[in-house]
Amino acid sequence: MEASVKLGRILGIPVGLHTSWFLVFGLVTWSLAVGYFPAEHPSLSTVAYWGLGAVTSLLFFGSVLVHELSHSVVALRHEMPVRGITLFIFGGVAQIGREPPDARAEFRIAIAGPLASLTLGLGFGGLWLLDQAVPYLAAPSLWLMRINLLLAAFNMIPGFPLDGGRVLRAIVWHFTGDFHKATRVATFAGQLTAFGFIGVGLLTMLSGNFFNGLWLAFIGWFLQNAAASSYAQANLQQSLRGVTVSQVMTRDCPLVPGGMSLAELIDEQILTGGRRCFFVADDDRPRGLLTLTDVSRVPKADRWQTSVEQVMKPWAHTVRVQPDTPLMAALQAMDDANVNQVPVVQNDEMVGMLSREQLLRYVRARAELGL
Repeated sequence: MEASVKLGRILGIPVGLHTSWFLVFGLVTWSLAVGYFPAEHPSLSTVAYWGLGAVTSLLFFGSVLVHELSHSVVALRHEMPVRGITLFIFGGVAQIGREPPDARAEFRIAIAGPLASLTLGLGFGGLWLLDQAVPYLAAPSLWLMRINLLLAAFNMIPGFPLDGGRVLRAIVWHFTGDFHKATRVATFAGQLTAFGFIGVGLLTMLSGNFFNGLWLAFIGWFLQNAAASSYAQANLQQSLRGVTVSQVMTRDCPLVPGGMSLAELIDEQILTGGRRCFFVADDDRPRGLLTLTDVSRVPKADRWQTSVEQVMKPWAHTVRVQPDTPLMAALQAMDDANVNQVPVVQNDEMVGMLSREQLLRYVRARAELGL
């Protein structure tokens, strides 16, 4: 879930908005201004309803942001990278770079979000007790109390990828000692939960409450896709256990000199050989790595005047793996660095290249052979 609008960083974590956020922000504001606030406080003006609706909607998404930040802070304490937080149509998601190291860490990270929402709900409830006499303050306080308590309860439903599903995975993991089994149990529970939401949504639509029913069914569809994706990932991790980089990498890694122009590289290597990645070396000493993406960033008119060394990634800044590195660990390294390929190095010598494309071909071949 990539952010379309970057808001900045909080505690070093990038925060942004997905385009779908604007839709749900408008819907929440509209429902508060047209339905909830007029029913709860009929004495206010139309302008007040819309103003309160917009402010309350912003505070709601601020609460969602606090929820996701809680997950992220605990993840960072366990030395797990957090790539960013994105607010979108279903609330928010913290993009944590890797799986937790143990069941205790999984439990702490998962429970942090609902605890934050529960704390916010109680906080807004206490505020409502103090400002009941002031409708302009009481109206948003009461709604925010209810929505945060609902958010805490909803996220504790024991179905992956909800926080409750992650808590379930942590518990199963703790008692079985098997992360993959725990993931399968949690994702299966997540799919059951998703189908439950879809079923309730369809019944709600048939009973005449079309919009609420459609929303529930949509949530169920989203959860089912997320749970199915997590289940497939767990199976992939299980099937690749024991597989190392040396079994998948290619040893055909062309070396190109740093002084070669990009136009020459395209004519002599890319168009004729179909290669997408090159080691840049002088006297067999690696100086950097060049990919097709790096080349494509240079305007066509400038490629004769631009040398390979001007656009390559310096060797010191290149993520590298060894031939005996587990394949899943290498994939994690690529994810952390946000790259599509990594050099394979042994004793400071280049021995091969591993790319996502090669990994996918290997997985497909295993699937076709029933391995």
